[in-house]
Order: sequence, then C-alpha cells, then structure tokens
Amino acid sequence: MKKSEIISALAERTGVTKADAERIYNETFNIFKEELAKGNSIAVNGFGTFKVSERNARNCRNPKTGETINVPAHKAVSFKVGSELKKSVN
Repeated sequence: MKKSEIISALAERTGVTKADAERIYNETFNIFKEELAKGNSIAVNGFGTFKVSERNARNCRNPKTGETINVPAHKAVSFKVGSELKKSVN
C-alpha cells in the first residue's frame, strides 16, 4: 500500500478531506521521526514498538572484491511486532 492509498483510505474511513488526512498522516510520521531521533521508543498498543538500537563498529568483507571494509558505529531503528498484529497476520 502506497502513501496515497493510505491517505485515501484514511479520508474515506474517517470522513475527513484528503488534504486533512494527508496532514494527519504526515504529522504522525513526523512525530515518529522526531521521537526516534531523540532516542525514544514508540509503542503503538496492539501494533508494535519502534526503538533505536546502537550498532557497534565492525569490520566486514566486500563479497565481490574480498576487500575488508570498516563499518563505523551507528544507530538503527528496530521494530518488535505486537501480539494483536501478530495474531491478525496469522
């Protein structure tokens, strides 16, 4: 499902205009980005939890050339599925 399809579905299900639905969609994900950038986790009851994890620096190998590459430490976003979502998918 693409962004435009989600916005159309939001507008249809809630009875708001597509413009309002798009603003709500954009602001929801802006809040997610801001909170994750601060290092906070986001728990959506029944859906799952987004959190920031620290990845250590490591050496790895380019499989094409065999060259050793240093990958610096960085942060990554992880997602843990909630039980209700897991049940609805299965």
